[in-house]
Amino acid sequence: MSIKLFDSELKIMNVLWQEGDVTAKHISDVLKGETGWNMNTTYTLIKRCIKKGAIERSEPNFMCHALIPKEEVQAAETEELINKVYDGSVDKLFAALLGRKKLSKDQIQKLKDIVGELE
Repeated sequence: MSIKLFDSELKIMNVLWQEGDVTAKHISDVLKGETGWNMNTTYTLIKRCIKKGAIERSEPNFMCHALIPKEEVQAAETEELINKVYDGSVDKLFAALLGRKKLSKDQIQKLKDIVGELE
Protein backbone atom coordinates (compact mmCIF):
# COMPACT_ATOMS: atom_id res chain seq x y z
CA MET A 1 0.00 0.00 0.00
CA SER A 2 1.45 3.36 -0.97
CA ILE A 3 -1.01 5.46 1.06
CA LYS A 4 0.20 6.31 4.57
CA LEU A 5 -2.67 7.15 6.91
CA PHE A 6 -2.21 8.80 10.28
CA ASP A 7 -4.15 7.66 13.35
CA SER A 8 -6.63 10.52 12.99
CA GLU A 9 -7.27 9.58 9.35
CA LEU A 10 -7.74 5.94 10.33
CA LYS A 11 -10.59 7.05 12.60
CA ILE A 12 -12.32 8.48 9.53
CA MET A 13 -11.68 5.29 7.57
CA ASN A 14 -12.96 3.10 10.41
CA VAL A 15 -16.36 4.79 10.24
CA LEU A 16 -16.53 4.05 6.50
CA TRP A 17 -15.32 0.45 6.92
CA GLN A 18 -17.90 -0.20 9.65
CA GLU A 19 -20.86 1.59 8.11
CA GLY A 20 -20.21 1.67 4.37
CA ASP A 21 -20.78 4.79 2.29
CA VAL A 22 -22.00 7.66 4.45
CA THR A 23 -22.09 11.44 4.35
CA ALA A 24 -19.30 13.57 5.74
CA LYS A 25 -21.82 14.93 8.24
CA HIS A 26 -22.52 11.41 9.50
CA ILE A 27 -18.78 10.76 9.93
CA SER A 28 -18.55 14.05 11.80
CA ASP A 29 -21.46 13.13 14.08
CA VAL A 30 -19.96 9.72 14.89
CA LEU A 31 -16.51 11.12 15.61
CA LYS A 32 -17.88 14.00 17.68
CA GLY A 33 -19.30 11.36 19.99
CA GLU A 34 -16.15 9.21 19.98
CA THR A 35 -13.43 11.86 20.04
CA GLY A 36 -15.09 15.22 20.64
CA TRP A 37 -13.87 16.55 17.28
CA ASN A 38 -15.84 19.43 15.79
CA MET A 39 -17.14 19.38 12.23
CA ASN A 40 -14.25 21.46 10.84
CA THR A 41 -11.65 19.04 12.20
CA THR A 42 -13.46 16.03 10.75
CA TYR A 43 -14.00 17.68 7.36
CA THR A 44 -10.31 18.66 7.20
CA LEU A 45 -9.31 15.04 7.85
CA ILE A 46 -11.81 13.74 5.28
CA LYS A 47 -10.35 16.14 2.70
CA ARG A 48 -6.83 14.90 3.52
CA CYS A 49 -8.02 11.32 2.96
CA ILE A 50 -9.57 12.37 -0.36
CA LYS A 51 -6.30 14.06 -1.41
CA LYS A 52 -4.36 10.88 -0.51
CA GLY A 53 -6.75 8.73 -2.57
CA ALA A 54 -8.22 6.84 0.39
CA ILE A 55 -11.73 8.29 0.06
CA GLU A 56 -13.86 9.28 -2.92
CA ARG A 57 -16.36 12.10 -2.55
CA SER A 58 -19.61 12.24 -4.47
CA GLU A 59 -22.67 14.43 -4.49
CA PRO A 60 -25.26 15.01 -3.29
CA ASN A 61 -24.57 15.57 0.39
CA PHE A 62 -20.75 15.08 0.39
CA MET A 63 -21.10 11.28 0.28
CA CYS A 64 -17.89 9.46 1.21
CA HIS A 65 -16.74 6.07 -0.11
CA ALA A 66 -13.62 4.17 1.06
CA LEU A 67 -11.31 3.44 -1.87
CA ILE A 68 -8.98 1.17 0.08
CA PRO A 69 -10.05 -1.95 1.98
CA LYS A 70 -9.43 -2.30 5.70
CA GLU A 71 -7.44 -5.51 5.16
CA GLU A 72 -4.97 -3.68 2.92
CA VAL A 73 -4.37 -1.03 5.57
CA GLN A 74 -4.09 -3.65 8.33
CA ALA A 75 -1.49 -5.57 6.31
CA ALA A 76 0.56 -2.42 5.62
CA GLU A 77 0.38 -1.24 9.24
CA THR A 78 1.37 -4.69 10.50
CA GLU A 79 4.32 -4.81 8.10
CA GLU A 80 5.44 -1.37 9.24
CA LEU A 81 5.16 -2.40 12.91
CA ILE A 82 7.18 -5.57 12.30
CA ASN A 83 9.89 -3.64 10.48
CA LYS A 84 9.99 -0.67 12.85
CA VAL A 85 9.75 -2.38 16.23
CA TYR A 86 10.73 -6.02 15.68
CA ASP A 87 13.60 -5.69 13.18
CA GLY A 88 11.50 -7.30 10.47
CA SER A 89 11.09 -10.47 12.55
CA VAL A 90 7.58 -11.94 12.58
CA ASP A 91 8.59 -14.49 15.22
CA LYS A 92 9.69 -11.70 17.59
CA LEU A 93 6.30 -10.00 17.16
CA PHE A 94 4.51 -13.31 17.67
CA ALA A 95 6.50 -14.05 20.84
CA ALA A 96 5.80 -10.56 22.19
CA LEU A 97 2.06 -10.92 21.56
CA LEU A 98 1.89 -14.36 23.16
CA GLY A 99 3.88 -13.26 26.18
CA ARG A 100 1.53 -10.39 27.03
CA LYS A 101 -1.63 -12.24 28.00
CA LYS A 102 -3.09 -15.61 28.79
CA LEU A 103 -4.77 -17.26 25.85
CA SER A 104 -7.86 -19.44 26.00
CA LYS A 105 -7.80 -22.98 24.60
CA ASP A 106 -9.86 -21.75 21.64
CA GLN A 107 -7.40 -18.95 20.91
CA ILE A 108 -4.45 -21.34 21.14
CA GLN A 109 -6.19 -23.73 18.74
CA LYS A 110 -6.89 -20.91 16.27
CA LEU A 111 -3.20 -19.96 16.34
CA LYS A 112 -2.19 -23.59 15.80
CA ASP A 113 -4.58 -23.77 12.83
CA ILE A 114 -3.08 -20.61 11.32
CA VAL A 115 0.46 -21.92 11.73
CA GLY A 116 -0.62 -25.29 10.35
CA GLU A 117 -1.95 -23.61 7.19
CA LEU A 118 1.45 -21.93 6.69
CA GLU A 119 3.39 -25.20 6.77
